[in-house]
Amino acid sequence: MSFQAYLDAVETKTGLTPRQLVEKATEQGFGPGTKAGPILEWLKNDYQLGRGHGMAIVHVITKGPSISAKHVGTTGAHSDASDTLWLDGAASNPLG
Repeated sequence: MSFQAYLDAVETKTGLTPRQLVEKATEQGFGPGTKAGPILEWLKNDYQLGRGHGMAIVHVITKGPSISAKHVGTTGAHSDASDTLWLDGAASNPLG
């Protein structure tokens, strides 16, 4: 599953875009420098997200939407179309 697919699945599970979750995380006091544990606990308790989906959100909360270009344009299951994740919802993704 691509990184973007994880984020799209999170949107389906929670009804919130990744950007909306980042905003809610900021309201909780989470951001760059926050350890994964407290964010994962919050995501599990408030949104019933498991570790895999939670870690995708942890990444965008703590590191922003940029990802390694390692899988961009590859043919594997983890291939992403871009090294920048789309946070504004699957339906509006120009690459989706």
